[in-house]
Amino acid sequence: MRTLSAMWQSLREWILWLGSRGGLFLAAILAIVAGVWGFIALADEVRDGDTGHFDRAANRFFYDHPGPRWVQDAGRDITALGGITVLALVVLAVAGYLLLTRRRGMLTLVVAATLGALLLTTGLKHVIDRPRPPLRHEGVIVYTTSFPSGHSALSACIYLTLGGLLGRASRRRTIEFYFLFLAATLTFLIGCSRVYLGAHFPTDVLAGWTVGLVWAIVCWLVARELQRRRVVEP
Repeated sequence: MRTLSAMWQSLREWILWLGSRGGLFLAAILAIVAGVWGFIALADEVRDGDTGHFDRAANRFFYDHPGPRWVQDAGRDITALGGITVLALVVLAVAGYLLLTRRRGMLTLVVAATLGALLLTTGLKHVIDRPRPPLRHEGVIVYTTSFPSGHSALSACIYLTLGGLLGRASRRRTIEFYFLFLAATLTFLIGCSRVYLGAHFPTDVLAGWTVGLVWAIVCWLVARELQRRRVVEP
């Protein structure tokens, strides 16, 4: 009886704590659960080969219809925004700003979020181990396996996380929305460019977006909670 009473008390305290965080916090938790479930379901479909026809058809279409040269150049430029080099420069630039403004707590959070995103994406690639699409545009170089898309996942993780953190650094809702909108637009364009160039199947990109979004929400929740406890600067 004591054990049941203690369990009920712990559950009650947890529910009260969760409810005190507000509706947005609960919505974020539900989004994380939905995202994890969606990724697992998509990974199962890919492993079973159920998405093979759609993925191969999309790969063949964009390979056979690359469009004018300026579109191809734009695709390569956009995809570079999700590469390791550009993302590392972006994180370093933001880290420098946070260091100069003496926001060391947020700096630590940004570095941890970035490294966590890299480890998460790399680990999932090794576990699923899906081959790359057979048809790629000239000059597209790949090093790793295909699922999930590293460019899509990392750009979503890093741009959305930075957008959320920078948005929370401002008290104006308009500025917060602007950062998140800019991050989401960049993430969307980078993912589309990976399919267009033949570097990934559409389901690779969809999985990458899912992973990145879930990780960004997790980092946002952690930042929000740490700011409430005055561990990270408001």
